[in-house]
Amino acid sequence: MAALNRRLEQLMPVLTPAGVALGFMLPRFFIVFRPFIPWIFAVMTLSGALKLRIRELGRALRHPLPMILALVCSHVIIPPLVFFLSSLFFPGDGDTVSGFVLLYAAPTAVSSFIWVNIYRGDKALALAMILVATAVSPVVVPFTLSVLMGARVVLDMRSMALALVLMVVVPTIVGVGANEISRGRVPRLLLPPLNPLAKFCLILVIAANAAAIVPHIRIDDRRLWIVAALGVFFAIGGHCVSWFAGRICRLDRDKQVTVFFSSALRNISAAATLAIEFLPESAALPALLGIVFQQTLAALMGRLFLGRINA
Repeated sequence: MAALNRRLEQLMPVLTPAGVALGFMLPRFFIVFRPFIPWIFAVMTLSGALKLRIRELGRALRHPLPMILALVCSHVIIPPLVFFLSSLFFPGDGDTVSGFVLLYAAPTAVSSFIWVNIYRGDKALALAMILVATAVSPVVVPFTLSVLMGARVVLDMRSMALALVLMVVVPTIVGVGANEISRGRVPRLLLPPLNPLAKFCLILVIAANAAAIVPHIRIDDRRLWIVAALGVFFAIGGHCVSWFAGRICRLDRDKQVTVFFSSALRNISAAATLAIEFLPESAALPALLGIVFQQTLAALMGRLFLGRINA
């Protein structure tokens, strides 16, 4: 199981775009999984949460500046910039703009910990960032959409918050609680089979979400390519903002590495699921296209700004 999980982790930059392709090619097969996505997503969240410990949060809170900086970059600076620029490119297209805003209002991606570990960042801070961003997401995500989009989208904030609680917060509490109470015994028992299962769950969620928007996709649609190009630009811009913020605040290198990845990488699968559930299906396009290139861009941006891996 451990060898399978390591192999799947190595293949994730390929497997996640493959999930999008499967959803586009076999929409009738994968669309049947749509009603089960919140529960499948909860399994993925539980897998990540079983690795978290409360003491990691305590260590990070003793020196709160990097965490505050990462949260400010993630939820105060980047979403308004995304809203402003996407509105310029898509005036009058509230669905696409709301899809971009939802993507950058989403919590920190669990995969950010992998990149922090690769580049020898502060792992305790990275885990704390994931924990805090997850905990506040039921409030932050609907609030950000409501403030930036206003009357341009009809949003059931209560239902969106509840969905985030069930998909993200409750499994996180269960996972962290099980880890703490058992002093690591439950994760040692569950994670060997759960880790590879979570990878397959991720691909299934991506494919099911992609299948839901197939009727709205045409390869010759100019809008599709503009959304893709703008998504790449925003992803690069997110890394630039977090890097400059770390440099301006003169963070130690390990803290800067953590802010760099934690601020820029978002839980795209959660954003796509929420977009399809609470917004018109076409609003999921920015998130689904983001799945294709987020990890590849993380590798490129890490090499550009941070140098060689493990240097």
